[in-house]
Amino acid sequence: MAIEKVRKYFAGYGMEDRIIEFDVSSATVELAAQALNCEPCRIAKTLSFSADGRTVLIVAAGDAKIDNGKYKARFGTKAKMLSPDEVERTVGHAVGGVCPFAVNEGVDVYLDVSLKRFDTVFPACGSGNSAIELTVEELERYSGCVALVDVCKGWNE
Repeated sequence: MAIEKVRKYFAGYGMEDRIIEFDVSSATVELAAQALNCEPCRIAKTLSFSADGRTVLIVAAGDAKIDNGKYKARFGTKAKMLSPDEVERTVGHAVGGVCPFAVNEGVDVYLDVSLKRFDTVFPACGSGNSAIELTVEELERYSGCVALVDVCKGWNE
């Protein structure tokens, strides 16, 4: 199970006790915000794309949407989301629990600037009923982030 993979990953940093598991689903931004009793924008959603044969994860604020023009300018290709089957196979986590931690080899993680306005955010931890509260700096460190990108819209309008 992917949450156990993430728990083991965070155990390497002595942080496994920071993972929060819910009795209810947190598989969408709205459900996660309800489970955490926070604003949906503070949910750090992880979106999965195929970019010229490689898998790219974009971690963005819950109220942000991919801007196709910005995405193409940054990655040189049209934004093509992976199917649920492709996500689980290539990323290592199923839709609803996709996170930037303990992902399969060859997956590139990027953080969108939409996250920078928060002290802490809540990404999932490999299951549809889990999260962890991290500062954006911690998220950058523990996700193995390749770069900070500006590929979203809707959050600053």
